[in-house]
Amino acid sequence: MDTKALINDVPKQLFVDGAWRDAEGGKTLEVTNPATGEVLARVADASPADGDAALAAAHAAQASWAATTPRERSELLRKAFELLIERTDDFAALMTLEMGKPFAEAKGEVAYGAEYFRWFAEEAVRINGTYLPAPAGGSRLLTMKQPVGPCLMITPWNFPLAMGTRKIGPALAAGCTMVIKPAAETPLTMLALVALLEEVGVPKGVVNVVTTSDSGGVMEPLIRDPRARKLTFTGSTAVGRKLVEQSAEQLLRVSMELGGNAPFMVFEDADVDAAVEGAMAAKMRNIGEACTAANRLYVHESVAAEFGEKFAAKMTAMTVGNGMDEGVTVGPLITGKAVKNVQRLIDGAVAAGATKVCGDEQVPSEGNFVAPTVLTNVPGDDDIVREEIFGPVAAIQTFTDEDDVIARANSTEYGLAAYFFSKDYSRALRVAEKLEYGMVGVNVGVISNPAAPFGGVKASGFGREGGFQGIDEYLETKYVGMAL
Repeated sequence: MDTKALINDVPKQLFVDGAWRDAEGGKTLEVTNPATGEVLARVADASPADGDAALAAAHAAQASWAATTPRERSELLRKAFELLIERTDDFAALMTLEMGKPFAEAKGEVAYGAEYFRWFAEEAVRINGTYLPAPAGGSRLLTMKQPVGPCLMITPWNFPLAMGTRKIGPALAAGCTMVIKPAAETPLTMLALVALLEEVGVPKGVVNVVTTSDSGGVMEPLIRDPRARKLTFTGSTAVGRKLVEQSAEQLLRVSMELGGNAPFMVFEDADVDAAVEGAMAAKMRNIGEACTAANRLYVHESVAAEFGEKFAAKMTAMTVGNGMDEGVTVGPLITGKAVKNVQRLIDGAVAAGATKVCGDEQVPSEGNFVAPTVLTNVPGDDDIVREEIFGPVAAIQTFTDEDDVIARANSTEYGLAAYFFSKDYSRALRVAEKLEYGMVGVNVGVISNPAAPFGGVKASGFGREGGFQGIDEYLETKYVGMAL
């Protein structure tokens, strides 16, 4: 694949009101390859004035886009789905180059991300209301669903495509216009996606994208602007809290998909081999850089030795390197700062008494690499247990009692995803009900699915993306009372 030609073909400007344009003053920002440090491209670096222009375009286009038929919106999403699938290799390569995940895994993200367009293409024609006789008679009670209005979308770097389609899909289906602000580390994928939406015929002003190195400076004025009616954000809890505070000024409709600290529990009656495979998926998907990644592994002491040995063997067997190289299964972390943070957590755990089972294997000297690492005997109050690791590191603890491990699993401010393995289906229901998380995987290590509602509780946010619930985040319910 000619990656230079691929990158050259991606627009590098802002997309505002149906036109590609430079940022104010011609400012640009660098996009680098985390595997090599190479500068891949320079893209437009938007100013607050550029952001204002994008919101103005979205606001101007809202009425006409809301008036389109559900079938028209559905067909545009369906065409976008088909074109995304057709260009799987191109989008996968872009993600690998700017984010680092292995090419094969990036292809999986294209399939997953594209499915949100297909799912919401089907949901667009199923937006409905209700008709109800008033209990006391004399009138009829009608409800109808209408688009919220212009949406502000802030997407993260770790899933550059899927976190975009998961927001864009339902918004387009519902009849909302939008301003998208992708992560500065990974803008190329979103720019290519917006170019695809332009190609399939999404009208001007409906989708606008601003790339910027000054996220707060560009987005805060828009969040406080009454022309915006919804904010959706995927990212850290710390940033999410600030955005919610900003949105409170005008009571903006908000959905937040924030940080996680996922427990992964292996009970004594679990299929250990299946649990090891599940743990590999839950821990190592996306190089561990996922809010749903297994952060704390709790293994029953009766199977801890067997699980630890088999899990460490699989971790050690993984191949670290540039995600574009054949056979690589672990790519680089997004930045050098991320590497330092992960290493801090590893060193702190070892200093506190944890045992490093693997993780000293050699990795490429160039790039942001960390070897897959397994730690056992991890103290329960260590930083590595309390913080999101966001890297290829597994921290294992043991347990003996079901109620105790549930209490430990719940002892965090986060509540996004949790996983456990057990053959006892009474236990499966019992434990799933007691876990304080928005999503629970039972005997499975990957639970994200476009047909399922994705989201968390507590400090992991609110609102749901995907599933039948996902489109409701972009719709308001209007009640109409009619006298007979």
